Amino acid sequence: MQHPRDILLGAQGAAGVLPVCDHYSGVEARMVKSLQMQADMTVEFGACVFDVTLDCEDGAPIGGEREQAQLIASLAQAAHQTPVLVQRGLGRRVGVRVHAVTHPAFMQDVACVVGEAAHALSYIMVPKVESPADVEAAVRAIDALGPVAAALPVHVLIESAAAVHRAFDIAAHPRVESLSFGLMDFVSSHGGAIPASAMGVRPPIDADALDQFHHPLVVRAKTEISSACHAFGKVPSHGVVTEFKDVQALHRSARYAAQALGYTRMWSIHPDQIRPIVRAFAPDAGAVEQAADVVLRAANADWAPVSVGGVLHDRASYRFFWQVLERAHATGVALPAEVSGYFTPEGTGAGAGAC
Repeated sequence: MQHPRDILLGAQGAAGVLPVCDHYSGVEARMVKSLQMQADMTVEFGACVFDVTLDCEDGAPIGGEREQAQLIASLAQAAHQTPVLVQRGLGRRVGVRVHAVTHPAFMQDVACVVGEAAHALSYIMVPKVESPADVEAAVRAIDALGPVAAALPVHVLIESAAAVHRAFDIAAHPRVESLSFGLMDFVSSHGGAIPASAMGVRPPIDADALDQFHHPLVVRAKTEISSACHAFGKVPSHGVVTEFKDVQALHRSARYAAQALGYTRMWSIHPDQIRPIVRAFAPDAGAVEQAADVVLRAANADWAPVSVGGVLHDRASYRFFWQVLERAHATGVALPAEVSGYFTPEGTGAGAGAC
């Protein structure tokens, strides 16, 4: 029997569902803490609910790029062998952000981290991508390290107006799995034409400040990237909220990114941001119950149109409700027993939505 993912999403769903939170860390103590948090929360939720991206770019001091890359390779390999997760059959996802393809340390990063730890990595994040040519240059360097490296997806960071202009072409590259928006570099690349307020989040009582959700150029860039991703079945990842102590601002931002801007993933830059992001992107219990009901009725009808509560549903709405279930699983939300089997290794779609 075919899995709902294959029936409803086809090739668009081939890459699976990524965790909704992508946590960045580059300092050794914080990288170690982040990996431990990931292991603990994977056990807690029974699924990997956030990625850890170990950072060669912003984490390395000038002159210490090689040592940073070697440290990250070692941490990734150790994380891959975490006994408590191996014993429970739970996977984890660890990626690495290398330097930009134009940076002198790029090839060194790839050789040290990917060359030594490709088997322990889930993706490679390439920053400051300006065009498909940059993606292709990164792919050539990665693929030269062998078949394990050549199977790694590439995530790209869009950080300039020119890159936003080429977002659709970049998203179309077959190795690209996700596009992220680099807010801080995007704003600073405009030479002061965009105010500093656009790098932050305005408080609810301020209806006038042009923050990152209200400045027209910033919002246009975000929607362009999101639209490009959805056009090619890739994952749009929203950038940072720097007010990491303001949980309410983070929650508002994450909900708006998910519900108004079409993002299905978001960056975290502080451990305190991880759980609020996961909660903000998670569907509520009522939405999960409705989705399970529609999907079960559809499956029983061999995916022909059905009426549920006087509303007609067909493949288009089935696809939507199936994606609600996938997002629930990716955020650790409990699923009704009747559909939870779709997300177990024994299910006909083994691995769907899993990490």
